Amino acid sequence: MTHDTDPTPNADAPYGASAHQPHTEGTQSPHDAAATEAEATAQGAAETGAETPDRIAELEAEVAAMREKWVRAEAEMQNLRTRTKREIEDARQYATQKFARDVVEAAENLKRALASLPAPTEDEDGIIKSMREGIESTERSFIGILERNGIVAVDAQGKPFDANQHQAMAEQHSDEHPAGTVMQAWTPAWTLHGRLLKPAMVVVSKGQA
Repeated sequence: MTHDTDPTPNADAPYGASAHQPHTEGTQSPHDAAATEAEATAQGAAETGAETPDRIAELEAEVAAMREKWVRAEAEMQNLRTRTKREIEDARQYATQKFARDVVEAAENLKRALASLPAPTEDEDGIIKSMREGIESTERSFIGILERNGIVAVDAQGKPFDANQHQAMAEQHSDEHPAGTVMQAWTPAWTLHGRLLKPAMVVVSKGQA
């Protein structure tokens, strides 16, 4: 059987080229591709260079904002630490406030016990003298213990009336004390670490009648 197909390669084809080599018309050469890439890179660099100052300004603004937030947060944290430390210290110092207020009642009772004794005389009874000395010694020791624990008695006698430290129980005319002066203090003012624990019970002068 005779075949019409000629197995012989095309004699007109270049040496080493295939007769079925795909058509390459329109394909960009390596030289043209490199030129195009270089042009695109140059254009991108130009555009980046034009945007650089704005981008730097934007980043600097962001850094400044973050720094301001950090400084504010650090200040708030420092205030929190200071406030917490103060609250802990106050809690430690004033946790016994109610107990201290009750304790000063005992000190005032010792003072009242001394005031209830007869005035000392040269020939007073030995028992009364011993009682007075014993109460005075107990009072001094007790007051010393209170002071070592921050509880202090503040005498109001003869001082100007202070509503923050004194509680007026009565007002009386006086020729010796100017108006508004404490002419008599029934009890002292008591403080705990400088804070008022119990006001003084006082009689205030109204001045001359």
